[in-house]
Amino acid sequence: MTPTIGRAARTGQEAMPNPAREDAGTASPPTQRVVQVLELLSRHATERLSLARIVREAGLSRATAHAVLTQLTADGWTARDAEGCYGIGLRLLTVARRAEAAFPLRRTAITHLRALSEHTGTPVFLAERDGDSIVVTEVVGDPSAGWIRPGRRLPLAPPVCREFIAWTSEPERQEWLSTADPAHRDRLTHVLAEIRARGYSVERLADDSTPVLEALAALRDSPVTSALRTQLSSAITELITIDYLPDELGPENAVVTVAAPIRDTDGAVIASVVTCPDTRLSTTELSNLGTATVAAAQRITEGDPGD
Repeated sequence: MTPTIGRAARTGQEAMPNPAREDAGTASPPTQRVVQVLELLSRHATERLSLARIVREAGLSRATAHAVLTQLTADGWTARDAEGCYGIGLRLLTVARRAEAAFPLRRTAITHLRALSEHTGTPVFLAERDGDSIVVTEVVGDPSAGWIRPGRRLPLAPPVCREFIAWTSEPERQEWLSTADPAHRDRLTHVLAEIRARGYSVERLADDSTPVLEALAALRDSPVTSALRTQLSSAITELITIDYLPDELGPENAVVTVAAPIRDTDGAVIASVVTCPDTRLSTTELSNLGTATVAAAQRITEGDPGD
């Protein structure tokens, strides 16, 4: 969905501060403001952002943003250039590098992600489980889907993230399925079994359907009548075709992503390797891509440091 662009954004004027956005639901609003600024700058790590842009995108008042940035810059967390624009500072970079030691999976995975991307000619990313969410933590190449970027968080909810659920216990699978749209549950049950059999999931939703799907889902989840919610759910069901079952594969198959699981020492799925062809593949090409993705995930599971 395309974000609504307000008058201030269109004209280059600063947006009015939103006190509710600054303070709502936070135990420590001053800390939250610092985090907002650092998160914004980290999303644009190779750029320098003007104070006006930071004010607008972080939803802070000019005075607040200036005060936060002045202190962060004085302490080395951010840097200010000659034009008065801001970026991340060396102190933040140092802390980030130290923090990498807490995430050994990413260090092990990155070599294999690069090799897989080079071998298949497709972008690749690593998705890690974080409680009830999945977080994109490493991206190699330039995926065509705009949502694929480091830090992007997705709910572990039907019908996506199936490779994280396929190998769980039967009670866990049933609990996950119980939260799915009733129209999808039978298909999802068969799809999970197929994913276990072949070793990977396939996302086949065409990119041009995504904006429509997101709009319908937002309407369905808003305060509407039961009759309208049922109609919206029906429309969503018609747009989504979940994965491929064996008898559905043809000469050409739309494939957005292929994902294979990474397991911990207990066998639980903690992450996945995801290749992103976003094109049409023959059955053989899809099988080969799936095999390569599974092999990379297996090497990461085994802790192979790669070359």
